[in-house]
Formats: sequence, C-alpha cells, structure tokens
Amino acid sequence: MANEKALEHYTFDDYLQWEGQWELIGGRPMAMTPSPTIKHQALAANILFELKMSIAGCDQCLVLADEDWKISSDTVLKPNVVLICNEPNDQYITKSPEIIVEIISQSTAKRDETFKFEIYESEKVPYYIIVYPDECKAKLYQLEKREYVKQGDFFAQTYTFEETTCKAKINFEYVFKPFRK
Repeated sequence: MANEKALEHYTFDDYLQWEGQWELIGGRPMAMTPSPTIKHQALAANILFELKMSIAGCDQCLVLADEDWKISSDTVLKPNVVLICNEPNDQYITKSPEIIVEIISQSTAKRDETFKFEIYESEKVPYYIIVYPDECKAKLYQLEKREYVKQGDFFAQTYTFEETTCKAKINFEYVFKPFRK
C-alpha cells in the first residue's frame, strides 16, 4: 500500500480556478477535447435552434449550449445542449435539465455513453439524446420510472417531448440535412 499513489479529489471550488474546458466527475477532472469540429458545432446549433423555436412562447424554459451543471460539490458536467426550466440560479445549472443532448466524438464516446448516461439517469433527467455525427443518427432515451428506455434511433423523424414543462420538439431531418451524403 505504501507504493499506491493517492488520487487527488477535486471540488467545484477547484474547478472554478481551472483554465480551459473541463468536467468534474466524482472529484476526478476530465479534460474536454480540443475545440469541437465544425460538424459537431453545427449539429449542436441545429438542435439548439430546433428546441428554441419549439418553445418560443414559453417564459419558463431556456435552451443553452455548453453550460456548467453543478450536480454536487465534486461533480460538474457541461452538456452540449440543455433545456432547463424554472432554474433559480443564473450562474450555472443547479436543477436537472429536462432535456440533455450530447454529441459523440471519438474521445468522449465512453464518457457520454456510460458515465454521463448513468449520472443523467440517476439525476432523473427526463430525456437524454446521444447524437452520432458520422451516422447522422440520434439515440433518444426517456426516463420511465427510474431507468432510461430507448425511444428509438432518429434520422429524419420529428420527436415531440411530452414530459417537458414547455412542449419541445426536434425535427431530426432539419438537424442532419446539411450532412447527408
């Protein structure tokens, strides 16, 4: 045991001091990849636009990109796109978003499909969408009871989110159209 290195445990206060893009999961820092690709950013923008337009008349909800969600003193995530409603804090997200979208990259796939999936499920995020840019596909999960149930793979369909404060929707045909070959 004397040879084991102690892993440092970081907190939200530490996180606030770091330069660059980071996430903090259970006290462990996770570096974000270098700047996202153009395709990644365009997909995020298209999804953000779709959600924002669908809730245009709603004064309770906001659609944000790359905003900090402080889950606990040692866990801070930065989802690609979120729909938040009735958020009491204007510095960072403190409540579970109603929709979270993560866009997969080669370096974040395991984190998005495993670690974040489990965290979002345990934090009772009603909808989690994982977008696969190379396949022009979105896997959409809805929380039923306390587990995510896959609603399907979406390529060109429109999905309406029935369990959100403001009825949001995403037209995946629009989201992926610029990238179809």
